[in-house]
Amino acid sequence: MMRGFAMFTRLLFRGACAAALLAALSATPAAAHPYDQYARGRSLFATLFGSSTARTLVSYPGNQKPGTIVISTAQRRLYLVLGNGQALSYAIAVGKAGYAWSGVSQITDKREWPDWTPPEQMLQRRPDLPHHMAGGPDNPMGARAIYLGASLYRIHGSNEPDKIGQAVSSGCIRLTNEDVIDLYSRVRIGATVIVQ
Repeated sequence: MMRGFAMFTRLLFRGACAAALLAALSATPAAAHPYDQYARGRSLFATLFGSSTARTLVSYPGNQKPGTIVISTAQRRLYLVLGNGQALSYAIAVGKAGYAWSGVSQITDKREWPDWTPPEQMLQRRPDLPHHMAGGPDNPMGARAIYLGASLYRIHGSNEPDKIGQAVSSGCIRLTNEDVIDLYSRVRIGATVIVQ
């Protein structure tokens, strides 16, 4: 009886230690913006076992200068060129059929938890949308927005992380909120963005 109790106690202790370790692994860094506490991070499963959509360091041969963003709509990946044959690769959602685009642009602005004003064309297609929405956890622009040239296109976060990897947007490039916060901290206004 006593031996079974000791074994149960050890198992319980190990379970508590494992739970504490998991909590530490999934903890998020201190918030840079008051709303950042609402940014959805990676799932516990992805934290422990990796994810096919996780941000990763990859080999990236090419002649683009460091800081350049290259977006592959076919691969549904965004590459931030680091130089020395390396890039950070992020999973993205891209424009749905009829809304995909390609070209070269520059980053002209960056905003944390941006407001959203749907363009007139979108309001005509979707009259149920609000005409303006303040930035925050429910805003479809997510945690950060990176503005491309004078266009209406953005690289931005998403409050629908399950749609990353799909062709679902009206042309904007979406990342998880966790990934767009990371990308936002690494890119500069004036950087080149190549969409292929």
